[in-house]
Amino acid sequence: MTPGQPATPPAPAPASERGHGHHRATPWPEARALAARAGAGAAADRPPVRVPLGQALGRTLAEPLRALTDLPSFDSSAMDGWAVAGPGPWTVREESVLAGHSGAAALATGEAVRIATGARVPAGATAVVRTEHSRTGPGAGAGPVLLHPLREVVPGQDIRPRGQECRTGDELLPAGSPVGPAVLGLAAAAGYDEIAVPARPRVEVLVLGDELLTAGLPHEGLIRDALGPMLGPWLTALGAEVLATRRIGDDAEALYEAVTTSAAELVVTTGGTAAGPVDHVHRVLGKAGAALLVDGVKVRPGHPMLLARLDAGRHLVGLPGNPLAAVSGVLTLAAPLLAALTTRPSAATPPGGTVPPSAPTPPGGTAPPSPPTAPAEAAPPSPPTRPGEPLAAPLRDGVQGHPHDTRLVPVVHRDGLVVPLHYNGPAMLRGIAAADAMAVVPPGGAEPGRRVELLALPWPTEPSAATATPVSPPAPAQGACFT
Repeated sequence: MTPGQPATPPAPAPASERGHGHHRATPWPEARALAARAGAGAAADRPPVRVPLGQALGRTLAEPLRALTDLPSFDSSAMDGWAVAGPGPWTVREESVLAGHSGAAALATGEAVRIATGARVPAGATAVVRTEHSRTGPGAGAGPVLLHPLREVVPGQDIRPRGQECRTGDELLPAGSPVGPAVLGLAAAAGYDEIAVPARPRVEVLVLGDELLTAGLPHEGLIRDALGPMLGPWLTALGAEVLATRRIGDDAEALYEAVTTSAAELVVTTGGTAAGPVDHVHRVLGKAGAALLVDGVKVRPGHPMLLARLDAGRHLVGLPGNPLAAVSGVLTLAAPLLAALTTRPSAATPPGGTVPPSAPTPPGGTAPPSPPTAPAEAAPPSPPTRPGEPLAAPLRDGVQGHPHDTRLVPVVHRDGLVVPLHYNGPAMLRGIAAADAMAVVPPGGAEPGRRVELLALPWPTEPSAATATPVSPPAPAQGACFT
């Protein structure tokens, strides 16, 4: 059992029997662990697929990578020079052995033949002498050309013996290894044209809400849909095959039809997870007989997210409708579930760093005085994150936040510190668009110098190029209130 995780997941209740209040919400680390276990359970019955090497980058090995041949598959020269037999000097044969060509005739003791790097070493050869470590000259009288060594020749030198790297059937990498460029090269060298990887989980995104526009400027109470364009690429970056992004509106029957007939292994909805008059997700899950695994999470933003099991091997992640709250839901529930489905480790956490001892205050925040504190020791990380960089400024719960909630804050790395970004409200994307990680602030907040967990974002970032405004530091020794 992984430290920090419950021994067994709580027994899921039908959606119709669960409430939506904060008292039923799941602590943030436990919610991530539940999502990962749900994905692992669904992954057990998913057969792997074989894909060409050119399509395997960024995936993981579904089976151990075993050598299909000896490497090297024949004794070969490690250098340009001369293949020689026995002690020198050697009589030079008038031919060359080239890579990719059939080997030369066997060498008799006292013979040498020119050889190229990678060429098959002729039978009888006892060593390869590098070109720069030898000289040639005429023999006595009208005798043949002789090769003379310029330094001691050790038997076997500069010969790559067959099977030096591996023998046929050797395990080169275990199942679950990430497939990077070097793994593709190794697989090709070992004789593979295709490798087995987990099938990409099929995902469908359902965007809910009558107030959403797909084009043009916001007007007359209508707003642009920010989640439809964002979620598909984000989920693809997490290893999913996104079947479609569909807009349903505030229509319970249409949502029920879409959820129950979807061919996806994971359905992701946006909005409708709270208890408003057009928040239909809970009612639809109850009608569909789904089991709620997570019904609210003790995290800000993103509290009203949920995770449900629709049927064997199929799940639904309900995201809040506010954009940054939806990002929180993706990182909390969708990312661990997809990581387990693809047998990939969760997104790597960026290197650690420290927060400067200045106190940023976002717009509308209050900054109660607080005395400077010494850097705290990093708490043991809760899977699947690990310690990140120390904080540059205190991060505390605001008057509108719940004191027992985890806080996710977009940050950038600057000069070895984690700097929170200014625009971090639940409806804002400006901060996360420039962030290179999300800081996990524990309940009660964190002081300057405290190492906080970081959630990596699944896209390349260049922290020095971030243009988002960091939170402006007020007077020294003041705290920051994040609401």
